[in-house]
Amino acid sequence: MGEWTIGDVVDAIADVIPDRTMTVCGDRRTGYGEMADRTRRFGNFLADSGLGAHVDRAGLRNWECGQDRVALVMYNDRYPEVVLGCLKARAVPVNVNHHYTPREVAELLAYVKPRVVVYHRALGAKFADVLPETGAELLVAVDDGSDAPPLPGSVSLDDAIAQGHSERRIAGSPDDVIMYCTGGTTGRPKGVLWRQSDTYVSSMVGADHATVDEIHDKVRRNVGPPWFAVSPLMHAAGLWTVFSGSLAGLPVIVYDDRAKFDPAAVLSTAEREKVGLMTMVGDAYAAPLIEELGRTDYDLTSLYAIGTGGAATNPKHVAAILEKLPQVTIINGYGSSETGNMGFGHNQRGSHRETFDLREGGMVVSDDLTRFVAPGEDEVGWVVRTGRIPLGYFDDEAATGTTFPVVEGRRVVVSGDRASLEADGTLRLFGRDSLVINTGGEKVFVEEVEAVIRAHAGVADALVVGRESERWGQEVVALVERRPDTAVDAEALHAVCVEHLARFKAPKEFLFVERVRRLGNGKADYRWAKAEAQAVSR
Repeated sequence: MGEWTIGDVVDAIADVIPDRTMTVCGDRRTGYGEMADRTRRFGNFLADSGLGAHVDRAGLRNWECGQDRVALVMYNDRYPEVVLGCLKARAVPVNVNHHYTPREVAELLAYVKPRVVVYHRALGAKFADVLPETGAELLVAVDDGSDAPPLPGSVSLDDAIAQGHSERRIAGSPDDVIMYCTGGTTGRPKGVLWRQSDTYVSSMVGADHATVDEIHDKVRRNVGPPWFAVSPLMHAAGLWTVFSGSLAGLPVIVYDDRAKFDPAAVLSTAEREKVGLMTMVGDAYAAPLIEELGRTDYDLTSLYAIGTGGAATNPKHVAAILEKLPQVTIINGYGSSETGNMGFGHNQRGSHRETFDLREGGMVVSDDLTRFVAPGEDEVGWVVRTGRIPLGYFDDEAATGTTFPVVEGRRVVVSGDRASLEADGTLRLFGRDSLVINTGGEKVFVEEVEAVIRAHAGVADALVVGRESERWGQEVVALVERRPDTAVDAEALHAVCVEHLARFKAPKEFLFVERVRRLGNGKADYRWAKAEAQAVSR
C-alpha cells in the first residue's frame, strides 16, 4: 500500500472534481481545482524563496526537523490554503494561538524559529512589536477586510500566489512533517511532529491508497451534505475536521472567526448551507447555541451529527441539544495533538454513553507503563496509542523520551489521561493526571498562572484550580493568601494576569483565604483547593 502526502491527495481530488466546492468561509467559496492551483503556486513561491526540506527524515532523530518552518498567526479564513501551500513547498506549517499575548507569541516563535510568518493584517497590528523581531526572513500578509496596514516589508498572500509557478509540482515525501503546537505542563509550548502520512491516516480519515484510482472512486461517490468546522483551525481538532471532510471530497464550511463567536451566525450558516455535520468546542459553544435555538427557529433538518471535542460537554447541554434537534447524534471526540483522533462516544435522544469507542491503536497501559491492560481488567492506567503516532516533540529530546516510551516492544504515545478498559473494549476516562484546566477549548496550565499571581507584591501564596462551569466546561479559579497588612484585591490581580497572560488564562474568580494549604512535603494541596473552589461555586 502506498503512503500519501496531503497535498498530493488534494491534487488527486482536483483532477476528477475540480468544480466541486472544497471550502467556504464567509463570502469566499473555493473549489478543489482552484485550491489545488493556488496552493501549488504558493508552495512554489515559498520554494523559490529558499524554503523546503534540507535533511532527509532518515538522517534525523525523532525530535529533529530538517525542514523550514512557517508560523501561521491567522484567523480561519484561508487557513487551509496556507497550510496546504506550506506542505507543497515541503515546509512545515506551525499553528500560533492568536489569543496569546505578544510576550507569549514571541516566546513561541523563538522556540519554533520560523523562516516565514503568515499573518492576518489585524493580527499583525496586535503583534506589531513581535513579528518583525522573530528573525523570519519573510512576512506574508493576509487581507482580512480590516483597516490595519501590513507590517513593513510584507508581501501580500495574493501577490505571493500570483508570483508562484503555476505548473511545477514539487515532489514531497510522506515523511515530510506537519507540526501542531500545544502547551506544556508549565506553559512552555511543545511542537508535536507528525509525519504527513501518519496524521492523514490517524486524524483525517485517510488511508494508504494503493493507487490514485482509489481516491478518485471515493470522492466521486461521496456527495453528501457539507461539514461545518465551527471550531478554530489554529487548534489541531478544527484543522482535522476540515481535512477529514475535504480530503473525502465533501464541501467544508469554515466559521469566519474574525469577529466574536456569534451563535446566530453559526446556526443561520448551517441552515443556509444545509450542513450535515457540525463540530464545536464543548460547553463554551454549546451553551450559547442552545440559547439561540430557544430564541429563534432554524431549519436544521439536514443536520445529522454534531461533533464536540477539545473540551468536555456537560450532559445537561447534550440533552438540551437533543431536545431541540432530536434527529442529531452527538459525537464526543477524544484525542489530543499527540494522539490524534483516537476515540468517539455517541449520544442520541433517550440514550447516554459515558465511554468511548477506541480507534485503531488506542489502548490502556498499566500505571507503571510496563504492560498493556486487557478489557475488563480492574486497573486504572494510562491511555496510550500505538502504531501511527507522532515522531516526537520538536527540539525536546527529554520530553520525547517521556511521552513516547516503549511498552512490551511497541512504541506508544502516553496521553496523560487516566482510564480503564470496560469488558466490551470501550474506554472509561477518569481525567487528566497533569494539572491542566480545559476552559472553552483552551488549555491553561496552573503553574504558569500561579507564577504570575505569586509575583505580585501583595501575595504570599496562591494555587490555581479548575472549577466546573456550565459555560466553559471548567473555569479558572485562584485561591490567594495575602501578605500581612496588604489590601491586594481581585481587580489588581486580574489586571496583572491579563498583562502577562492570554485573557483566557486569567482566573474567573479570586478567592482570598487565610492560608493556602500545602502538604507536609511542601507540595500544593490541590485536593483542598478544588474543594474550596467548588464550595463557593457561583
